[in-house]
Amino acid sequence: MKILFVSTSDNIGGAAVATNRLVRAVNRLPGIEATLLVRDKTTSWPFVTPLPRKKIGKWMFLAERLLAFFHLRMKKKNLWDIDAGEFGEDITNLPAFKAADVIHLEWINQGMLSLDGLRKIIASGKPVVWTLHDLWPVSGICHYTRRCDRFITGCKECQFLPAQIIHYDLARRVWEKKRNIYRDSGIHFVACSEWLANLARMSGLTTGLSISAIPNPIDTRVFHPYDKWEARKELGLPLVGKNVVLFVSQKLTDARKGASLLIKALGKIRTYHPHTAASIVVALLGSHSDELISRIHFPIFELGYITGDERLAKVYSAADVFVLPSTEDNLPNTIMEALACGVPCVGFDVGGIPEMIDHLQNGYVAPVGNTADFAAGIRWVLKNQDDVPLAGNAVKKVRTMYSEKAVTEKYIEIYQTMIAAKKQL
Repeated sequence: MKILFVSTSDNIGGAAVATNRLVRAVNRLPGIEATLLVRDKTTSWPFVTPLPRKKIGKWMFLAERLLAFFHLRMKKKNLWDIDAGEFGEDITNLPAFKAADVIHLEWINQGMLSLDGLRKIIASGKPVVWTLHDLWPVSGICHYTRRCDRFITGCKECQFLPAQIIHYDLARRVWEKKRNIYRDSGIHFVACSEWLANLARMSGLTTGLSISAIPNPIDTRVFHPYDKWEARKELGLPLVGKNVVLFVSQKLTDARKGASLLIKALGKIRTYHPHTAASIVVALLGSHSDELISRIHFPIFELGYITGDERLAKVYSAADVFVLPSTEDNLPNTIMEALACGVPCVGFDVGGIPEMIDHLQNGYVAPVGNTADFAAGIRWVLKNQDDVPLAGNAVKKVRTMYSEKAVTEKYIEIYQTMIAAKKQL
């Protein structure tokens, strides 16, 4: 069976990392040949194939961003929150596409694929699976709705855009275009979390289409607990008398990742629980960490840029607690990575996070936005690590739910079912 995965990137961003891991896992199965087609190739993995017209891909990216910029009235606010799917490559003439038995779409925005390109993919008659890393495929133009529910009946007058230009409603136009493309398309959507799957089922775009919930996989041969003290020594973290609170994000200042809420939670610990605060140091991994240092009144360790999954696993293993105060998220790779390394996590009850963190079993889940309870969660983890088997529960959760075997078996079943259905037509 030949599967063509399609993604904007092979390793930049959480969706790309998850895709890369899935393709590697699928390629380990007997009788499967998986290729990952991308616009932006950053790895040396042999199964990754870049688009042949790299310069055209860059122009598509610029055109898509300029279109969004125009509809935002030439302002940068919300520029990365929306995509119109107007510009992108036609991949249907590529040899890899023609040879594939299944087309598996991943995160394909910012000029990788256009909606017209998607229409051509569907018209080819090949089975199409589409993994949802956010809401864009089942909404109008946004990736996360910020509690807007218009995607259910029909997107219009999007909150991310200024008042519509003349009588041109971009969100409505894109939503209607998707509805026409999806009708009788046979697309099988796969959400990475039950939360996202439930939202996808509510969307007015998915009527009559199959929707499954399958989490992202993780390679537990790489992401597993390493010796904490050896990891700290290697990373230059305190060896004695300190609790390491770890915060990881591609962009630490991304508002959706909630750094400002973490700072407030840490401030509450410092004010109301000075004894606990005295033991805490904060480790930061991700870009823009310099913008947070002056706002976090704790000793800070900037871990810089980490290359290689093994070293990343050691970063997690060095921590006592991993924190992710996201206000919107799907199934964060960072929580999965931390749990795999035996590190209890603290997060808010949003998106797929409560599906990953079992409250008071492998971490702590606080009501979204409640920084006092988030602070209580950090304190609870630090206090109970010796009394509750948090590390063991964390590892068990990952090996049960997110192992490569558990995930790939579900995908292969979908592929086989779709191929068989196509042959009967």
